[in-house]
Amino acid sequence: MEENYDWKGSHSVILSTCFIVAVLQAGLQYAMGIKMKIGFIGCGNMATAMLGGILKNQMIPADEIIGSTSRQESLDAVKEKFGICTTLDNREVAEKSEVIVLAVKPMYYEAVIKEIRDVVNGDKIVVTIAPGKTLEWLGDVFEKPLKIIRCMPNTPALVGEGITGVCVNELVSSEELELVCGILRACGSTEVISEHLMDVVVSVSGSAPAYVFMFIEAMADGAVADGMPRAQAYKFAAQAVLGSAKMVLETGKHPGELKDMVCSPGGTTIEAVRVLEEKGMRSAVIEAMKACVKKSKGM
Repeated sequence: MEENYDWKGSHSVILSTCFIVAVLQAGLQYAMGIKMKIGFIGCGNMATAMLGGILKNQMIPADEIIGSTSRQESLDAVKEKFGICTTLDNREVAEKSEVIVLAVKPMYYEAVIKEIRDVVNGDKIVVTIAPGKTLEWLGDVFEKPLKIIRCMPNTPALVGEGITGVCVNELVSSEELELVCGILRACGSTEVISEHLMDVVVSVSGSAPAYVFMFIEAMADGAVADGMPRAQAYKFAAQAVLGSAKMVLETGKHPGELKDMVCSPGGTTIEAVRVLEEKGMRSAVIEAMKACVKKSKGM
């Protein structure tokens, strides 16, 4: 004898179960940090670059982000541009945030840390973006064991093309590292490195845009000297640098090999390269970077 099966009731149970699973999945996503509250102490160029990337990629809602600055005028501008919560009180940012980004200038780090350290506990993640401030130094100033992630971004983050060097202390889990790297990827790419290389990251990445801008400016000046309008000269020079960098990243070929591909025997390019070598271009760049590392270590 066949039993009568309540398909309608069974369907309701299935729908209810699916709803519960969906709610649990949403809760798990929240717990994993997709909507994790983040706070910025200091809202200068790097902080606003990160904010723009986070909001553009819808990683964290604006109402779950808080930022502080030292001046009301700057605070109003950040509020108007990004719609985040704002305050003049650094302690409020530290107290309310699960991830705290210290985005002030290196000279203010010690004072800011001393201001906020009694409201920062071991459950929070502290992210720093200052050169020269080691994990050991940061731990000593906070005077307690904390999860600290040290980062070195660069200004191309403002257009989503930055690269950030990242190192962590022993209290940061792999999941927490991935969470912060995910936030940083909103502004470009990330590379996890050993801390002893962080000063090198400053020279090869953090400060490097300035060298590249000088190179673009010099190329444009050369073009102007030979009759090209300045606006066009900047465009040609900048696009040449952008395209060349993309070739290095996408082909995987050694830069020297790519250079040789452009240099025809007895041609114009090899003549220009000869003069650059004669004037010490390589040596100047290397010595500049070594000076940059030395300065970073002394900060």
